[in-house]
Amino acid sequence: MNDKPKIVITDYDYGDVSIESKILEDAGAEVIALQAKSEEDLFDVAKNCFGMISQYSSIGSRTIKRMQNCKIIARYGIGVDIVDVNAATEKGILVTNVRDYCTEEVADHALALWLNLTRKIQIYDKATKSGIWKWQSGAPIYRIQGKTMGIVSFGKIGKAIAKRALAFGVEIVVYDPFLSEKDIQEGGGRKVDKETLLKNADYIIMQAPMNSETRYFLSHKEFAIMKPTAIVINTGRGPTIDNKALYKALTENMIAAAGLDDPEEEPAKLATWSPNDNPLFGLPNVIVTPHVAYYSEASIQVARETAANEVASALLGRKPRFPVNADALITTNQ
Repeated sequence: MNDKPKIVITDYDYGDVSIESKILEDAGAEVIALQAKSEEDLFDVAKNCFGMISQYSSIGSRTIKRMQNCKIIARYGIGVDIVDVNAATEKGILVTNVRDYCTEEVADHALALWLNLTRKIQIYDKATKSGIWKWQSGAPIYRIQGKTMGIVSFGKIGKAIAKRALAFGVEIVVYDPFLSEKDIQEGGGRKVDKETLLKNADYIIMQAPMNSETRYFLSHKEFAIMKPTAIVINTGRGPTIDNKALYKALTENMIAAAGLDDPEEEPAKLATWSPNDNPLFGLPNVIVTPHVAYYSEASIQVARETAANEVASALLGRKPRFPVNADALITTNQ
């Protein structure tokens, strides 16, 4: 009988789990790798696992309540919206994430989407490959210098985006209710309220985390007050933008274009998916990338090693580096 503590990797798209297995097996664990596409897929393994590591799969309260021995739930990325952190805390389970592993990559990707759309790169590429050699095929194009970029959420990634964008001569306005005006100014921006940002920004960069307050942060009401020439970029969570409202705004010329690193439905979390499910994929003024803003070979390596090492630390009785709910656990246990 194998009495090694079991670590469940709920899902992964890295090709294998060799990096994680080496770290966790050296710490004395048995690794069970799944490709869960629903929470029900985790019910059986939840009972006796010591820990779970998740990439896309949801670890909700129904899974957590079945856990009898679990000590840690680790996320491969920054966001923990797919984990019911409150349920984990009530159960005495530590939740961890991976921080600061992809700041530069996401900032670069946001600007790549922005420049692609402002300079109509994809439209020109398609036209020239079909035999059209005219500057007019991408018209109108507006000068970037002197325009206003609005950034929603001004953490490390938002500030990295601002640093890059300032070199193009734009003014940066920021909506982030959790930061002081001084902090935003130090990052090169000017603090404004949501309505001011939406009305004045020529480009809106969404870098917001996913929670109950940010779901559909942009919807019908918001698109209605934007400039008709506005370009929206989302390198944050897909569901922060109402895709039906976005489609309406784009097809009725309420805004000009959109670049999405992840649509609302977040295809990687679905068992089956087709681009035909979302009409945004058929619009020429929309670019969609498959949730890759975080990706480089270096960032993937760091994410996998860090998530596995967080769990290994718990196995070996050490404090993980990136706890999410450690303070809440202390309060709960008092």
